[in-house]
Amino acid sequence: MTKLMEKALEAVRGWPSDRQDEAARLLLALDQLGPTPYVATEEELRAIDQALEQTARGERATADEVENAFAHFHK
Repeated sequence: MTKLMEKALEAVRGWPSDRQDEAARLLLALDQLGPTPYVATEEELRAIDQALEQTARGERATADEVENAFAHFHK
């Protein structure tokens, strides 16, 4: 394990349990991508560009849209 990872794990030990679980879920999601660097597809890059343009125009998702998106990815 790298020194930086050890430092990060030590830092989160004092976090509330729900925040620790959130950090763990992020690491596990990264683990599912495998050990090689992730490379976004052209379609994903276009979607990111579209989202950035929407944000620049002041468009935001509603609370219901955000909740539905998280529910979709937590299946």
